[in-house]
Amino acid sequence: MTAAKRVRLSPEARRAQLIELGVEMLATRTLDELSVEEIAAQAGISRGLLFHYFASKQDFHLAVARAAAAEMLARTEPDRSLPLLDALQHALTNFVDYVEENPDSYKSLVRGAASGDADMRAIFDETRATLAQRVVDIVGELGFELTPRATLAVHGWVAFAEECVIRWIEHRAVDRDELLTMLTKALPSVVLAATDEEVGTLVQLLTSQQAIAGG
Repeated sequence: MTAAKRVRLSPEARRAQLIELGVEMLATRTLDELSVEEIAAQAGISRGLLFHYFASKQDFHLAVARAAAAEMLARTEPDRSLPLLDALQHALTNFVDYVEENPDSYKSLVRGAASGDADMRAIFDETRATLAQRVVDIVGELGFELTPRATLAVHGWVAFAEECVIRWIEHRAVDRDELLTMLTKALPSVVLAATDEEVGTLVQLLTSQQAIAGG
């Protein structure tokens, strides 16, 4: 790969450029496979200069992971101009799209959280908490009582959805629409199991969601 011509940038702009290059590379490789030499070459700087902006390779990896997580959260922000169930389906569709387009980036975030690295775990936990809170807000606006059990159920559903999408990316055992329908239907089932709502409410919500998924 030909090194880029070196361009003078402010320290803030150079740091942002290096992080952006790292995030772009994550689309085709895991975080552990990111080469600081290749990043530096693309930026037109020396490997040593890269460490002027980051204390260590791990510090660089954490900065890239934070940026990748922020990008995913931006891509999956629910469109609150839509009806609530449409907004939920829209966000879920965007989540599947993001993971499908950036499988290694997302796997790096998940596997980094499982690696025992406290800083990576914090990034993952904050990202999942934000995703879960968005769903909790929608569930509350749908009229469910947000009891501790219901909130716990939503967090569990988020983890379930993450695992299903990762396995789907790897194996494609069902088609994309089937995956989205399954995940969308699972949410009210899980929440209702943690509340005292009537079964009729579940049937009504599932019917609405089926219409959305089929439309």
